[in-house]
Amino acid sequence: MATAQGKHHDYHLVDPSPWPVVGSISAFIMAVGAITWMHHMVSAAPIIFGIGTVGVLYTMASWWGDVIKEAQYKGDHTRVVQISHRYGMILFIASEVMFFVAWFWAYFNAALFPADAVHATRDAVFGCGLGTAAGACSVPGTWPPHGIETFDPWHLPLLNTLILLTSGTTVTWAHHALLENDRQGLKYGLILTVLLGATFTCVQAYEYSHAAFSFGGNVYGATFFMATGFHGFHVLVGTIFLLVCLFRAYAGHFTPTQHLGFEFAAWYWHFVDVVWLFLFLCIYVWGHGAEAMAHGAH
Repeated sequence: MATAQGKHHDYHLVDPSPWPVVGSISAFIMAVGAITWMHHMVSAAPIIFGIGTVGVLYTMASWWGDVIKEAQYKGDHTRVVQISHRYGMILFIASEVMFFVAWFWAYFNAALFPADAVHATRDAVFGCGLGTAAGACSVPGTWPPHGIETFDPWHLPLLNTLILLTSGTTVTWAHHALLENDRQGLKYGLILTVLLGATFTCVQAYEYSHAAFSFGGNVYGATFFMATGFHGFHVLVGTIFLLVCLFRAYAGHFTPTQHLGFEFAAWYWHFVDVVWLFLFLCIYVWGHGAEAMAHGAH
């Protein structure tokens, strides 16, 4: 099968690209800037970090722009290449699943075994929670730790759950509209999904600003903010992913038979939805119930 470049095979042999080298150098500069900034080693550390960050973002935009050109204009993404890309995206999402497994593991390890010697030692050294002095745990071995006031899951967390579930339906609407070559439906579905994603981020930021516990000083705050915070970061990434797809839709990209960029964005968004459901049930609902039981027992 001949491609637009006159090749007589279905595989994509990539052209030489400067972006791996540029991206590596930029990431190194960003890391050096971040480390020196955190340790107050160099006064110009924020500038170094900013230069590295700009370089990384420029590399990402340029590299993905080249991929779009290969798919949209050069005809490099044949059926065989698309299959390989799908396998790659599946493996990427699988790695993201294991990333969140680590945070769930940390949360349940602390929640199910609060009287473990490791946790007891940590509480004795760092305190049990916000406002609790070191070594002053009046109720050791409880979960959430003494002094922690959890969020009501049926308030803002429930609202965010409904927002994300709704966004899952709108991105599915956009996908089916694309398969039917309904360009307006594709655009409307993407617009609604992006707005819902941005709304979720705003609600979560408001929720964080009213938290009755902090990240430091207690294992509950650490596991809560790491799990929900990284999910919030994934929502932000997914929103940007879908926003790029929206711009591409207005540019006339995507066809019913070739739309890998949008398909991967939809996969990623559904993954974000599923992770949030587990977070809502395990950390918000179950954690709040454990707090109510602990207060009832004492």
